[in-house]
Amino acid sequence: MTDSIIKTIEIAAPVEAVWDAITDHEKFGAWFQVALDQPFIVGQSTTGHMTYPGYEHFPWESRTVAIEPMTRFAFEWPATGGDEEAIRNGVPEWTLVEFLLEPITTGTRLTVVESGFDAVPEPRRSNILRSNDGGWAEQVQNVRRYVSG
Repeated sequence: MTDSIIKTIEIAAPVEAVWDAITDHEKFGAWFQVALDQPFIVGQSTTGHMTYPGYEHFPWESRTVAIEPMTRFAFEWPATGGDEEAIRNGVPEWTLVEFLLEPITTGTRLTVVESGFDAVPEPRRSNILRSNDGGWAEQVQNVRRYVSG
């Protein structure tokens, strides 16, 4: 069983533009489809709710772990994978999401890594990995479209 999901995409935009799109909570919300109540601040929680059609009743909670300008942004969030029962009951396991930026000749290489799934018991682990893998495949396309205009 794997402990992480890794998605990499090349974006034809400078690192500064991609960085702004992932670390500004309002811009993050626009492409991720979430309404966030406060900015990302290391050591603090950010809350809100999803705006993705059909998931508007899902809450958002994250704890910002790192903001390393132009290179790494990271937060932890509950390992629910969209499981409504887990959301209602709360889950003790959280995973780490990292956005890693690298300048390339055509713009920016963005890698999103979500890790920490080994702490989640089965069968939830497999379900969350499957759900989040598909989710991140969609979200890296969303951020590329957002930044590319």
